Amino acid sequence: MTSMHTNPSSKKALRANVFPSTKPLTEADIVEMGEMDYMNDAQLAFFRSRLQEIEINLLQNAHETTVHLQESELFADPADRATLEEEQALELRTRDRESKLLKKVRSAIARIDEGDYGWCEDTGEPIGVERLLARPTATLSLEAQQRHEKRQKLFGH
Repeated sequence: MTSMHTNPSSKKALRANVFPSTKPLTEADIVEMGEMDYMNDAQLAFFRSRLQEIEINLLQNAHETTVHLQESELFADPADRATLEEEQALELRTRDRESKLLKKVRSAIARIDEGDYGWCEDTGEPIGVERLLARPTATLSLEAQQRHEKRQKLFGH
């Protein structure tokens, strides 16, 4: 995916600024950084770490579901069997949602590698650290996301 920024060299200049720190950054550190520090190496490392933690948790959940489904016992009582099937269906729906999230997480990590993380896919503008802290897989700025949702509501896409 290619970046839609009007001045790619300025993006590289912004990333070149490194937040001096010997300890891992906190959310507060990220929020306190100025515009010139946006998506610098320290911020990218912070978000990569956060995304990798999410990825690990999702993979562990998927493994636990697989083990749980394999270990399920068979019940002779139809009511017990129905309850088990309902629980399994719910667990599988949850894993399906998590599978979709896993794809988004891996895509976000790839955007970090490509140098596009933190930049709106529609406008090329910064997504903003507050939004990325709340939703690290975001690909659109808040304004672009709102426009996208409004179009979906109007046109049903």
